[in-house]
Amino acid sequence: MPKINIGLTEQQRQGVIDLLNQDLADAYVLLVKTKKYHWDVVGPQFRTLHQLWEEHYEKLTENIDALAERIRALGGYPVGTLEGFLQIATLKEHGGQVPIATEMVANLVQDHEQVIRNFREHVDRSGEEFHDQGTADFLTGLMEEHEEMAWMLRSFIEGQALDPSNKESAAADTQTPVGV
Repeated sequence: MPKINIGLTEQQRQGVIDLLNQDLADAYVLLVKTKKYHWDVVGPQFRTLHQLWEEHYEKLTENIDALAERIRALGGYPVGTLEGFLQIATLKEHGGQVPIATEMVANLVQDHEQVIRNFREHVDRSGEEFHDQGTADFLTGLMEEHEEMAWMLRSFIEGQALDPSNKESAAADTQTPVGV
C-alpha cells in the first residue's frame, strides 16, 4: 500500500490523530453520561430534558462517527474500547450517582465546557503545531456544536442555584441581561 501523501509528515498526522482520539474518548464519556441522565431524569422537567438529551446524544453519536472517520482519513485508528476511552478522556464518570435534574444539567454543562476548552486547544495545535488546517476547521465545527449544547443546558438552569442539600433555590447572584 502506498504511503499517505497529503502534505503532512507522519509525525504531524500522528499528533493530530492523538488529539482526535482524546476528543473521541471525551465524546464517548459524554454520550454515556447524557444517555444515563436521559434514562434517569425525573420531576416536572422530565419531558423537556428527556427530549433535549435525546437530541444531544443523537448529535454526539454523529460526532463520534465523524471523529473516528477523520482519524481513519489521516491513516490512524480510533480508540475503540471503553478501557481505552477512560484512559485518555479528560471527562470523568459519575458512576452510581443519580443526581436531581438540575444537577444533571449542571454536570453536563461542565462537561461540554471542558470539551469546548479542549477543542480550542486542539484547534490551535492542529493548525499551528501540526499544520493541519483541515482538522482545525473540522474541530471548530464540532466546538460550535458543543457551544450550542452548553448554551441550551445553561439556559435551562439560568437563575437557579443548587444548595448543599441539593434543593433548587433562586440564585442570589442572578445576572441581569444587558439593557434591562
